[in-house]
Amino acid sequence: MSVVIVGGHDRMVCQYKKICKAYKCKAKVFTRMSANLSGQIGSPDLIILFTNTVSHKMVHCAVTEAEKCKADVVRCHSSSGSALNDILKKHSDK
Repeated sequence: MSVVIVGGHDRMVCQYKKICKAYKCKAKVFTRMSANLSGQIGSPDLIILFTNTVSHKMVHCAVTEAEKCKADVVRCHSSSGSALNDILKKHSDK
């Protein structure tokens, strides 16, 4: 399963990737808006939005890409490692 994480903290990027690897997921993490974010997202199975630490522009871009590739979108206010664990636990069962 491929996962894209939008938002979160810069210092947590390695932990986010490590948690995703434990669930056998490939992860891309975007904590800041880049010039070509829509082109870099690709076509993941799941997009996780950490809404507390993300701009509205990034959310709009991620949701638009999710609609194009029919990916699931999960919004979470907390950007902690345990919140990511809970999300992946729920979606890896499907």
